[in-house]
Amino acid sequence: MRILLVEPNYYTQYPPLGLLKLSTLYKAQGHEVRFVRGLVLVTRFVPDEIKVTSLFTWAWKPVWEAVAFYRALFPKAKLSLGGIYASLTPEHAKGCGADEVVTGLIPEAEDLMPDYEIVPEWHQNSAASILFSHRGCIRSCSFCAVPKLEGKPFQIRPTTRIKHLVHPTHKRVILWDNNILGEPHWREVLTELKELNVEVDFNQGLDARLVTEEVAGVLKDLDIPTIRLAYDFPNMRDSIRQTVTLLKRAGLTNRRLRHVCAYVLYNYKDTPEDLFIRVRDLLAWGIAAYPMRYQPLSGNFALEKDSYIAPKWTPEELEMVAQARRVIGYGGAFPPYDGLYKKFADAHRFEEAFALRAHPDGKRPAKRVQKSATDGFELKEFAWDLLRMGQDHQFPTNGLVSITVPTLTSRAVSEVVSDASA
Repeated sequence: MRILLVEPNYYTQYPPLGLLKLSTLYKAQGHEVRFVRGLVLVTRFVPDEIKVTSLFTWAWKPVWEAVAFYRALFPKAKLSLGGIYASLTPEHAKGCGADEVVTGLIPEAEDLMPDYEIVPEWHQNSAASILFSHRGCIRSCSFCAVPKLEGKPFQIRPTTRIKHLVHPTHKRVILWDNNILGEPHWREVLTELKELNVEVDFNQGLDARLVTEEVAGVLKDLDIPTIRLAYDFPNMRDSIRQTVTLLKRAGLTNRRLRHVCAYVLYNYKDTPEDLFIRVRDLLAWGIAAYPMRYQPLSGNFALEKDSYIAPKWTPEELEMVAQARRVIGYGGAFPPYDGLYKKFADAHRFEEAFALRAHPDGKRPAKRVQKSATDGFELKEFAWDLLRMGQDHQFPTNGLVSITVPTLTSRAVSEVVSDASA
């Protein structure tokens, strides 16, 4: 049987992991597989089945376009639609014209090495293996899609080994586990990552509430360019601060501690003042803040990016955050360089912290200023992680000014450790 795998022409910086696993599965079953991205006039290959994937719910239009295009090109083929959009909004997805809408995971493909050969640019240039060691999450956060997509936590394979999911030529591993520290076999997974001697990206972040002295010690021994945390609610404050203290005590250098970033949920049940306080906390502790605007998982708001405005927010306040991220942030993040730290430390409320200097004509905010060594924040490598993070979340990162590498400083790190130890 001939199977055509299709990734629609939406933006993403990662390869379609689900399709790569299906490619491995179908080839092992003896099928002939072809992979395409976008709308491609496929020649010399007439598929019996077409598998179209999907990503975020607001990126549904390219999905519908792909379904219509390949339906017209191969009218006799059975066309199936799966992926995140299809799983979160199946009723809307059924209107695209696919023969079937597949929701959830494909169990028989879960424990297979992705077929990176069909994405040569990623395979050769990024040289990173993407994997899940487990599925699901111990939390049941109402804003999160994981419970609906993956259900309760479960182990993908009968053993805890992950080496067979890491391509032998790859020197970087990207884990998409949604809460790896909440998994019962996290020690075995992290130990194997150390044995593999690879660079590790806990892409979905680490749960600061689960970081202990033991966890901090294990993290210290891994090659993690950027440690990602989440500061979703004000009541997580002590956990975040304690995590930085534990990492310091475990022996992380000041340089590595400055490569810590925390996702900050907003436009959910919070207020603008809540966001201001959390960002101010992170900057004071030497942690970069990456604001994450809440997007509903279903309904009309799910189909249009940034269309939802929470009851405690106004369009003007949301625009202030967006403008500040573009002008005084970097890749959508607020890194703890001295100028930004001081701006938030001196502010007394949201409006002061997120306001931009007015343009001389009084109509536009001032242009982005070039950051320099006097800002007191090292961005040489961390900058690339922030840019990748911004690209991953579709934050406009084009047109950013170049940033000179400042002298190392331990001001923020020393403050948080001494404060937490007091």
